[in-house]
Amino acid sequence: MAEWLDSVLPKGCPRNSGLAIARLTEERRIGRSGLTLTSPAFAPGEALDPCFTADEEDAVAPPLEWTAPPPGTQEMVLVVEDASVSPPTLHWSVWGLAGQRGKLLEGEVPPRVGKNSKKNSEWLLPALSAEDAEHHYVFQLFALELPLTLMPGASAKDVFASMEGQVSAAAVLTATYRSTGGFDGDADGDWDNEDDD
Repeated sequence: MAEWLDSVLPKGCPRNSGLAIARLTEERRIGRSGLTLTSPAFAPGEALDPCFTADEEDAVAPPLEWTAPPPGTQEMVLVVEDASVSPPTLHWSVWGLAGQRGKLLEGEVPPRVGKNSKKNSEWLLPALSAEDAEHHYVFQLFALELPLTLMPGASAKDVFASMEGQVSAAAVLTATYRSTGGFDGDADGDWDNEDDD
């Protein structure tokens, strides 16, 4: 495990060595040049509103905002993973974001989205049964020195391979989720967490 995750992830969040930040960057790049990732919908470590989870039928991805990355950044990449399972469940991989201060609106369809752990190119709604313990979701933003040349729908393996050695800065935002027993659209837990296809 990357020991420095203790300084990045809040108390209670699993130190999952499979997370993208542990695989693609290092401690000195976290928050470099003041890069931060926030959401107007939840504070760091707070619970996700049901409107962003499988507890509501018309749920969408949460809004996100980030500050300016280091000078020379060519592209921003967003990765959202569930750190409470191993390997982490990939809920979202988004790239093609402009290398500057920016945001994603609630429910916005980003320019390029890769396959999540269910092999869909969309926000994978957090879905747990009422009996499941609280899960921790890690929103990871990466500033890249070169743009990715991937088509939408690329696999996690291809996205992460293309990012290798290109990350100049990263920022982390965490949230939690425990089912409220609502819509529960697809809480079967039978997700493919492999990134090799």
